[in-house]
Amino acid sequence: MTPPAAPTAHQGPVTVRVFTQRFSSTARGARLARHLAQHQLDAWGFPYGGHVSDTAAALVAELAANAATHGRVPGRDFEVVLTLSDGALRIAVSDTCGELRPRNPRTPYPAPAPLAETGRGLFLVSALADRWDVIEREPVGKTVVAELDLPR
Repeated sequence: MTPPAAPTAHQGPVTVRVFTQRFSSTARGARLARHLAQHQLDAWGFPYGGHVSDTAAALVAELAANAATHGRVPGRDFEVVLTLSDGALRIAVSDTCGELRPRNPRTPYPAPAPLAETGRGLFLVSALADRWDVIEREPVGKTVVAELDLPR
């Protein structure tokens, strides 16, 4: 096995941090996902109550609630993966229900009616994330990915 190449003069080392956890597809699992995501972000240097922590917590809460509600398959968990890399935080929430998919994230989500009881989740994700998408999950299901650009 060859050793990894040393960084070039114009490229510094890249640090990538990853947090992965599976949760029960329940409201309790969704709340726990939000709490553990905030705890992990605090450990990575994004304190509770800060912009990054609060925005990421809202994104995890919405995506986890959707996975537990709309992507729920009895006996199957959903998974949250936070990836912190140079300049961005990637939040990926996967479930095993491939049939129900959010509509195309490239089209703007309309604001829900003021008294509507549903329809705010992906509207908020669209408003809070710098980018988001829905991708296939192998062997079954989908992953909703939201990214936040981090301040330099």
